[in-house]
Amino acid sequence: MILSIESSCDDSSIAITEIKTKKLIYHKKISQELEHSKYGGVVPELASRLHALALPAILEECSPWFSQLKAIAVTNEPGLSVTLIEGVVMAKALSITLNIPILPINHLKGHIYSLFIEKEAQFPLTVLLVSGGHTQLIEVTSHEAMETVATTMDDSYGESFDKVAKMMGLGYPGGPLIEKLALGGDSSRFAFTVPLWQSPLIAFSYSGLKNQVRLAVEASSSADYPNIASAFQKTATDHLIQKLKKYFKIHKPQRFAIVGGASANLYLRGEIEALLATYRAPLLLAPLEFCSDNAAMIGRAAMQEYARDNFVNYSHVNVNARCKL
Repeated sequence: MILSIESSCDDSSIAITEIKTKKLIYHKKISQELEHSKYGGVVPELASRLHALALPAILEECSPWFSQLKAIAVTNEPGLSVTLIEGVVMAKALSITLNIPILPINHLKGHIYSLFIEKEAQFPLTVLLVSGGHTQLIEVTSHEAMETVATTMDDSYGESFDKVAKMMGLGYPGGPLIEKLALGGDSSRFAFTVPLWQSPLIAFSYSGLKNQVRLAVEASSSADYPNIASAFQKTATDHLIQKLKKYFKIHKPQRFAIVGGASANLYLRGEIEALLATYRAPLLLAPLEFCSDNAAMIGRAAMQEYARDNFVNYSHVNVNARCKL
C-alpha cells in the first residue's frame, strides 16, 4: 500500500491506496474552512498551524496499515510553502521511521488523477483545471507528457469567486456561496464584459471582471446581490467557454475533463457539457467529494510513479511552491 499526504493549502488529508488493485483503503480530510472564513480567505500561517494539529491526528488512524506500506506519497508542489512543508516533514519522518521511500507528487497532476480514483487512467485527454489557485488548460498525452497550453494572466476562476463573495460579505469559501446565491438571481440585470473578448489570445483573466463586480457591489444594495452573483457567474463561465471555442478550432476535443475545486460548480459543468455536445466529445468529471484538494488523488497519481520506480530519498524531497505543469 501507499500512504499519501496532502497539505498544499487549507485541507489536511491522508489516504491509503492498495497498489495492486488501486483500491482506496482509507481516506480522511479535515477542512479548515470555518477557521479561515472569518478572514474571508486562507491565512497561510494559520493554515500551517492547523495542519500541524490535524495531520498527526489523522495519521494515528493509519497505524494499523504501517507494516503494509511500500512508499509514502506527498504533495510537494505547487501550493503554499508554509503548508506544503507540514506534509513534507511528516513524509520524511515516516520514511525514516518505516524505512520506505518517498514519492513526491505534483498537486496539479493529482487533480488530473482525481478522475481515476480506483479506476484505470484514460489518455489522451484535454483537461480544464479550475481551482482557487489555478486556471489552466492542459493537454495530457500520458503520465509523463502533460503540457499547459493556456493559463491565467492574473486571478484564477476559483479565486475570483472567493473575492466576489468577500466583497458581498458572504464568507469563505466563496464558490459554493456565489453559486447558491446566483440561483435566485437574474443574470441579465448586470451586463459585465467578458474578459479578453476581443483578444486572439488563448488565455484567461479575471482581474478586470472582479473590478467590474466590485463597482456594481459598491453601487447596489444587498437586494441586488443575487443578480450580481448570477451575472458574475455567467460572465466568468462565458469567458472559459469563449476561450475553449477558440482552442477547439485548432485542437478538436476527443475526450475532455474538468478538475479542481471549482469543477464542482454545476453551472460550469452544464455549460461545458453543452459545448462538448457539438463535438460529440465525452466529459469526464471527478466525484464531487474528490474535486477539492484531497490525499486520495495524490495516492492515485502516486500509483503511476510507483510503477516507474520514481522513488527519492527523504533528503531529496523539497518544497516548490511556484511549480506548474
